[in-house]
Amino acid sequence: MIYGIGVDIVEIDRIRDAVDRWGERFLRRVFTEHEIAYSYKKKEPYLPLSVRFAAKEAFIKAISAEIHLAMNEIEVINREGGQPFIEVKGRLKTFFEERSIRRVHLSMSHERKYGMACVVVEK
Repeated sequence: MIYGIGVDIVEIDRIRDAVDRWGERFLRRVFTEHEIAYSYKKKEPYLPLSVRFAAKEAFIKAISAEIHLAMNEIEVINREGGQPFIEVKGRLKTFFEERSIRRVHLSMSHERKYGMACVVVEK
């Protein structure tokens, strides 16, 4: 049974501008160490940063913002095959257990100017 669905789109330049303006302060407030390291291993780090930002926003929409989370408490990781998923830990793990949420589906994509993500949360 579907618990919630969320979709988000972000301009890649918006993330680039935020990093240029706020630097580490922005990065650490929004992303985890793993997400930052993963993104900066890429030729164009703003693409993976952008889709991760969109994934976090889509995830918050999918759970209807029933729990207040800092964006860096939501972590997007890639499986060995490349498929992205949201790591559930800490307060989020407890939230999932209390609501019998068992799975999060995540799809992300980017083009020259935009990054987008779609999240489906399943009970």
